[in-house]
Amino acid sequence: MYMHLTEFTDNALRLLVYLGNHRERIATINEIAERYGISRHHLAKVSCVLAASGLIETSRGRLGGMRLAGAPRDIRLGEVVRCTERGLAGGARSGPRSAQDGERPPCRQPGDRLQQSLAVATAAYLAELNRVTLADLIPGSGEAHGEIPGWLATNAWRWQHSTLEEGA
Repeated sequence: MYMHLTEFTDNALRLLVYLGNHRERIATINEIAERYGISRHHLAKVSCVLAASGLIETSRGRLGGMRLAGAPRDIRLGEVVRCTERGLAGGARSGPRSAQDGERPPCRQPGDRLQQSLAVATAAYLAELNRVTLADLIPGSGEAHGEIPGWLATNAWRWQHSTLEEGA
């Protein structure tokens, strides 16, 4: 069973992996969009959230682009997910939900065990993701922070993500 992440978060992670693989230079939205087949418009939105979160640095103009704001070993996946997933506490994309979002507003009654249980599960999920750094996702980076969690090292995960940076 897998936790469902939005396309926005998937695009954010891909953008960060790309920047981590090309740390020697500034990368542009156009090249990343072309590499992954992502809409430039969507990627621009993602880059705005990541820049506002301090994960990337951006520059405008003819020679503009983006790069990582820090070392890949310092960027934890749980923090990226928290910044990009709607509804997670403190997320840059969180905010009031409306009927247009296709979601009902959560019940927030004191003693609501369902909400408490989901909050605990979300915290555990983010804590597990925080065990993984961007460096762990970049083959040959030499910056991995330590032992990779078992779920990340599974053959199924490797197979599913083996094409993430092939040929880049």
